[in-house]
Amino acid sequence: MKGFEELECWKEARALRLHLRPMIEQLPKNEEYQLKSQLVRALRSVTNNIAEGYGRFHFKENAQFCRVARGSLYEVMDHLIIGYEEKYITKEDLLNNRELVIKTITILNGYIKYLVNASENKTINK
Repeated sequence: MKGFEELECWKEARALRLHLRPMIEQLPKNEEYQLKSQLVRALRSVTNNIAEGYGRFHFKENAQFCRVARGSLYEVMDHLIIGYEEKYITKEDLLNNRELVIKTITILNGYIKYLVNASENKTINK
């Protein structure tokens, strides 16, 4: 593997961030420094933490950064729920985006499992 950009979990998190960008830009001006900013930061945190963990070259540290990324994905989900409750997004948007967040979490969980197993076996294919 040449870099974190090849990780399926990073690719999926990046795709989620890019997918949500137009919706975030449509949020009302009064949410500029609240919901809008929080969503952008949480989405960036996911890919940032996956990349930073990859750069640590230690299974346990890498897995911990991926757990932080997973937490940020749950934060994104909470922000989407808030957007729905504030009537900024439709129920359909909430449900469709929830599926994408869950898909990303599932892929990331697979990578975390790989890292935990690799830590126990002390082997990695980088």
